[in-house]
Amino acid sequence: MRRVFLMMVLLGGTGCATQVAKDPIAAVKPGGEKPIAFQHSILSGHDAAVLVGAEHLRVGDILLSAAKGLTSAGIRLFTLAPVSHAALYIGGDQVAEAVGDGVRVRSLQAVIDEESMVAAFRNPRVDEASGERIRDFAQARVGGQYNYVGVLMQAPFTIERRLCELPMVSETLRDACIQGIASVQLGRRAVRDDRFFCSQLVLEAYRQAGVPLTRAEPAWISPADILHMREGDVSSVQIEQPLSYVGHLKLPDAPLPQGEASRPAAGG
Repeated sequence: MRRVFLMMVLLGGTGCATQVAKDPIAAVKPGGEKPIAFQHSILSGHDAAVLVGAEHLRVGDILLSAAKGLTSAGIRLFTLAPVSHAALYIGGDQVAEAVGDGVRVRSLQAVIDEESMVAAFRNPRVDEASGERIRDFAQARVGGQYNYVGVLMQAPFTIERRLCELPMVSETLRDACIQGIASVQLGRRAVRDDRFFCSQLVLEAYRQAGVPLTRAEPAWISPADILHMREGDVSSVQIEQPLSYVGHLKLPDAPLPQGEASRPAAGG
């Protein structure tokens, strides 16, 4: 059993999505685009982690977090990312999320108190109207069941898809490869209108609101995938609009990497 587990970890760690500059000649000039960009796991936008409060959030913002415990650690190990959960801010200091007990709404403070780290990201395409549609969709699903089948099927898919994320694989080929594997391994079996796991709820809410994050099926996307959809990172699947980093609502317990010192937010 231990050998099987180690093999799974090794296979899961072989992928590292990259993005090659569209204009290689211009990329080598000073101040130009990076010739090759690599997927990274730093949670902030640029130079520093920004500590923000609820007043900086907007309806529809995505909260990515990590919790203390074996389940969260296992998800982060498989996805090679510092996040294990995704939720939606729906205004009024409330958060909608899909957990083991089903889809629920709880206070933002409860999320901050329970998680070991919470960071917020925003889709610039979300306006007041689409934000309301995101909130309405999430609230209408409260009480719905958790998609346990979808989560269980994500584990082997997460390992297999690493073959698509090898360095130097083009964005188009990588996206087609991941969607091909997902179609075979997951298909429509992991997709149900009445059951959701955390990132699936987020993606479906955005899709129903008319501002999809990606054309990939919501049940194919993990919290790590959402993290890599932000500006300055390399997404494994093709996205409609990069997410903007809003800030950390709670900084990680462990010391931040060098260059990631916290600072107060400058504005909303």
